[in-house]
Amino acid sequence: MTIISVGILGLGRVGASLGLALRRYSQEKNARHQFQIVGVDPRGSAQAAAEKLGAVERTVRSYAEAAENRDIVIIALPYSDVGPAYREIGLSARPGAVIMDLSPYKAPSLKWAKEFLPEQVYMVGVTPVLNPDYLFDGLDDTAHARADLFDRGSWLLMPAANCAKDAVELAADLSSILGATTHFMDPLEHDALIAATEAVPALLSLGYFMAVGQGRAWSDAQRITNPNFGRQTRFLEDTHPDDLRDLLLNSRQTVVPHLDATIAALQALRTVIDRGDRDALEAALIDSAHSYNEWISKRRSGRWDEHSETLSPGGSSLMSGLMGDFLAKRLRGDKSRDED
Repeated sequence: MTIISVGILGLGRVGASLGLALRRYSQEKNARHQFQIVGVDPRGSAQAAAEKLGAVERTVRSYAEAAENRDIVIIALPYSDVGPAYREIGLSARPGAVIMDLSPYKAPSLKWAKEFLPEQVYMVGVTPVLNPDYLFDGLDDTAHARADLFDRGSWLLMPAANCAKDAVELAADLSSILGATTHFMDPLEHDALIAATEAVPALLSLGYFMAVGQGRAWSDAQRITNPNFGRQTRFLEDTHPDDLRDLLLNSRQTVVPHLDATIAALQALRTVIDRGDRDALEAALIDSAHSYNEWISKRRSGRWDEHSETLSPGGSSLMSGLMGDFLAKRLRGDKSRDED
């Protein structure tokens, strides 16, 4: 049985859930590989919570230490920490290591990888699309990490230009371990879509809270806030201001057109409501409800189209093929090793 060492940089909900999912696999009766997992997070509370959950075997003090001598390094950091982390990873990662970057935008990460990573350290950009069971819970802290967070989801892969084929297939095999399917995307197309689905909702959360929180009625309104208000503004709870700043500025060329379209839609709704146009409002609601329900059905089933470029999970032969061969080249043939 091969021992695979993993360093997880960032122990929020996604990073800690990755640790739990890998340890879940390691505990399976017929597991062909065992994962040894260390973690690090700039927030001490997240490290403590991840250790308490059993997501990692131990935590370390720096990104460099978490990446040193690991087979796989997973970046799931707050976004403002990703660039600096690449410098440390580049100084400590060993030849043949595979870096899987879960940052929201891939174009900046590809540049950092090219600048800081040695030639034989391979980077694969990854965006996890999560288990649809968690689509509406709005929770993003370490305490809510779950081993099944990736089940019935997918991993979107965007490898660096110099990435070895073996490293790409290793990332695909790892998605099978996590219970997800694999899809490939163009990084620029991906980043434009992330701007629409991640950055704009965060911006709306910010704008809405600014409008209400700075209003004259806030001193009274804040006393009657309930889940609808909490869900709409929770991004401000889960995301550090520096991360929100970088999320918005790194995508400004695509965020602004989406924001303009959102403002136009709100202006149109304002006009309809202001003039009391029942028919127009009802038509907008019915049309949107139809589109929304169609999306929800597809999101829950995972059936989008018949032509997506996909690698399906490998069932009982998870990681038995190329991933094992790739690691075997560096792990003394088929022998296990004990060091972290």
